[in-house]
Amino acid sequence: MVEKTETRKPAVFIQTYGCEMNKYDSEIVNGILTSEGFSLAGTIDNADIVLINTCSVRDHAEKRALCKIDVIARWKKTAPHRKLGVIGCMAQRFGENLLHQKPFLDFIVGPDEYRKLPDIMSNGQHNPSVQTRLCQNETYSGIPPVRQTGISGWVAIMRGCNNFCSYCIVPYTRGRERSRPALDILQEIKQMAEDGFREVTLLGQNVNSYTDGHADFPDLLERTSQIPGIFRIRFITSHPKDLSDKLLEVIASNEKICPHIHLPLQSGSNRILKLMNRGYSREDYLNLIEKARTFIPGVALTSDIMVGFPGETESDFLDTCDLVETIRFDDAFTYRYSPRQGTKAVEMTDHLSEKDKLDRLDWIIKLQRRITLEKKQEMIGHRVEVLPERRSKKSTGEWMGKTITNHVVVFPKKNVSIGQPVEVTIQECQGLTLRGNILTPEFLSLKAKPGRKQCGS
Repeated sequence: MVEKTETRKPAVFIQTYGCEMNKYDSEIVNGILTSEGFSLAGTIDNADIVLINTCSVRDHAEKRALCKIDVIARWKKTAPHRKLGVIGCMAQRFGENLLHQKPFLDFIVGPDEYRKLPDIMSNGQHNPSVQTRLCQNETYSGIPPVRQTGISGWVAIMRGCNNFCSYCIVPYTRGRERSRPALDILQEIKQMAEDGFREVTLLGQNVNSYTDGHADFPDLLERTSQIPGIFRIRFITSHPKDLSDKLLEVIASNEKICPHIHLPLQSGSNRILKLMNRGYSREDYLNLIEKARTFIPGVALTSDIMVGFPGETESDFLDTCDLVETIRFDDAFTYRYSPRQGTKAVEMTDHLSEKDKLDRLDWIIKLQRRITLEKKQEMIGHRVEVLPERRSKKSTGEWMGKTITNHVVVFPKKNVSIGQPVEVTIQECQGLTLRGNILTPEFLSLKAKPGRKQCGS
């Protein structure tokens, strides 16, 4: 009797572009593939199949991905067995049209079709496969992500979005909003704690609207905080129209939940906010900021700010600058509007020139950078709790970690281990990087303790 020889499954390398949700999706894809016998390659050269996980939120992200696809196409030509596929939001947005631009692609798979990847990638047919059906029920529950080891990790608690902001492509590339069961999320986080993760970030396009029918988002945060081994809990992104008093109370009363809220502003002009379909006014946003700072003294606030939206006048732009000066965010991600076909904003008139958008972007970047630097300099001389995450990029003798308010700090290693919370005294600010010295190297109590309010927030 002849013994059957088992065929080796291909090795796969994933190149990821975009936000934390895309990075988490790549970990989900790793989980799906390894459960079916595929191996994960450490580099492109060691791979049989390369997947480009793409983002479509902004034009720049798409251009970077398209450029990388062309580069990897040369890798594909060197061996006949090699395959190249595009997955994620760009795959969903362009679908078969991407094949007209890149006919050498072997498959195109949208964010809700990842379970089909093992079959698609094992198929010996030469015809490209395009799978871009959106599924209202797909949350990838029950699929353990395969992560790199580390201290901090992400967990998606929901997928899709129902807000339909007039500039945003997400509802069209990721579908409508749906939440994962809380029990499934908590089980995943428990496994992360067992694997050595000490900080978890809960992900969603709008985490404030999470509900599995039994638990809302503040309930989920409370239950996550009860998991042994998890020291810190973060979350992104909160939509201003849905941030509740209940959530603020939970953050304020729970030491494990970091006092940091990322709250996209987008514009400080009521006229532009209405055109964007954001669902709140300038005054609403200011009231929310005041409430957050009242509930959570020392809360860190970061934001997303867009310039150059269609029809944005100089006065509208100055309204945004004024609000940035008034609120004084710890930091902000600033960017210029880029048209996304399929969104309502594309159909609007009075699109600004690229020069006007770039000039305004440069102005707002400089404004926020000044504020960020001033807030960091205010932290000099203060004690902060830091969770060491990895070696500093510039020195083997230093750790890099973050405060509970998400400020990066570099400090000497001494006798401190990765994942061991320590108190650090901030000594200086070099550029936008805080540097300090360890004050107490022992583990800090996770119970209520003096000093949770941190300067610079």
